[in-house]
Amino acid sequence: MGPMHYFPLAWPFFAILVGIFLLLVVLIQINVLRYAYTRLGISSGAALMLLLGSLIGSYINVPVAHFPEQEVQTAQDLSFFGMHYLVPVVVAWPGTVIAVNVGGAVIPTLLSLYLLLKNELWVRGIVTTAIVAAIVHTLAYPVPGVGIAVPIFVPPVATAIVAVLVARHHAAALAYVGGSLGTLIGADLLNLDAVRGLGAPVASIGGAGTFDGIFLTGIMAVLLASFSRRA
Repeated sequence: MGPMHYFPLAWPFFAILVGIFLLLVVLIQINVLRYAYTRLGISSGAALMLLLGSLIGSYINVPVAHFPEQEVQTAQDLSFFGMHYLVPVVVAWPGTVIAVNVGGAVIPTLLSLYLLLKNELWVRGIVTTAIVAAIVHTLAYPVPGVGIAVPIFVPPVATAIVAVLVARHHAAALAYVGGSLGTLIGADLLNLDAVRGLGAPVASIGGAGTFDGIFLTGIMAVLLASFSRRA
């Protein structure tokens, strides 16, 4: 794998996310979660394609900016809050490249905008996103060689609580929007200056450090939609 494109998690942890995705496929095929995705505002087939796109797209980073040359660490398997993150193999890298991860930033952002538009949740979406961003920003931690990392369960749990409090009826859509955009803003965008001195060859927005939390936020949104059926 080249220095720009690499999976954001070590294989054992990435395999867990793949396993969760395959479990959702099975549950949808037996109609257990089909209603949940309808409540979320998208078809079950489209949702699976988006989740699969997120997994595959997590390998792709699109460069958007460049920081001046810094001391760069070579490939490592770093542990943070129990999760293992991969740093790309780099022998000599002229500075830090700021990139946007397709699976962890582009796809979640586009889906969030769609959910906001479809459900007309602009004000409540902004409120939820702002609260989640503040929580995530407080707990975000700079990890040398990786970038900014967040405890894996903070985005899904925090956004679920906030979404239910802000608008219970639209909790599922708000959870996805607030968790995805709130994590991207609170962890990555508000900490871009801190990336300069971390020696990371690639600082990926929505990539290593935040992808796992954003992916699980999508799962949490589906669970909220499923529970709301019973309420």
